[in-house]
Amino acid sequence: MIIGVPKEIKNNENRVALTPAGAKELVKRGHSVYVQHTAGEGSGFLDEMYVEAGATILPTIEATYEIAEMIMKVKEPIEAEYKLIKEDQLLFTYFHFASYEPLTKAMVASKSVCLAYETVEKPDRSLPLLVPMSEVAGRMAVQKGANYLEKPLGGRGILLGGVPGVLPAKVLILGGGIVGTQAAWMAAGLGADVTIMDLNLQRLRYLADVMPANVNTMMSNEFNIRKLIQNHDLIIGAVLIPGAKAPHLITRDMLKDMLPGTVLVDVAVDQGGCIETCKPTTHQDPTFVIDDVVHYCVANMPGAVPYTSTLALTNATLPYAMQLADKGWKKAAQDNPDLVPGLNIINGDIVYQAVAEAFDMDYTPVIKYLAD
Repeated sequence: MIIGVPKEIKNNENRVALTPAGAKELVKRGHSVYVQHTAGEGSGFLDEMYVEAGATILPTIEATYEIAEMIMKVKEPIEAEYKLIKEDQLLFTYFHFASYEPLTKAMVASKSVCLAYETVEKPDRSLPLLVPMSEVAGRMAVQKGANYLEKPLGGRGILLGGVPGVLPAKVLILGGGIVGTQAAWMAAGLGADVTIMDLNLQRLRYLADVMPANVNTMMSNEFNIRKLIQNHDLIIGAVLIPGAKAPHLITRDMLKDMLPGTVLVDVAVDQGGCIETCKPTTHQDPTFVIDDVVHYCVANMPGAVPYTSTLALTNATLPYAMQLADKGWKKAAQDNPDLVPGLNIINGDIVYQAVAEAFDMDYTPVIKYLAD
């Protein structure tokens, strides 16, 4: 198979979809890998490293899309890329379709095959290609939140861990999944007073067992959220419903109950966000203030630590990429059920129900394409 790796052109996105080591593994299996000039530079991988691994460097993004049967990316295509995508071309990347209708319609119109990292799912309901970036984002949420709690950046002027004789900051984490768990570990390690909320009592029991003593668990409901936001300094939104828009757990009217200088970090913003007042921001302009509350809503947080993120992502995606390249997307999905829910759009049909429902568009069961 001919695999293309374009350079990411989203604002401040420095990750790349494939490391030189990953390229070498694909080339060893008889595939051709074409990498756009400087695609890996932001992550510390130079063109020469890809050439040494057996890949070919192409000068432009247009040339990369034109030659490839499978495109491997990190972030969803942006408007400038829509016209480059061809019918039957396989796109393997993060899409988050349910949060952005123009992208969904553009991919339907392209008649390409869109396989989304974030909805590849194992039989135990875990999301293997979302986990590594969720781990990075969860840890970064605390790192960034601690930073923006500083007074010059609009925060309350609180040190996350406090000092002897002074209480630490109070951190509220909404969601006990991968992001929430990593955020709780990070905040606890810095000495904060942490509360993590979830709807799943079994998950809360697990977290209560494994977390340090400065992490408390609490059932998530509107009453409890409204009570805790009144005295918490950093609030992290870490809610995910696979393939669908995140629910708004913090609404506009709740901001008035928060202390001035409270910091909100919405890790779910690329899936619509679980904080109503959050809208996607960039690393270039990461925050805004509403009602004296600082909002940090960068949609590609792991893009700020591209070396770590690229290695973590390739570790997870490469085994699936090799299956797709060896067998083609249809046979790979037939042989590996993990890939079936990853299929979101095929040749103009939306085959992932939550995406179709998000925009009231027609839904086609994926079995139409996978049946022999």
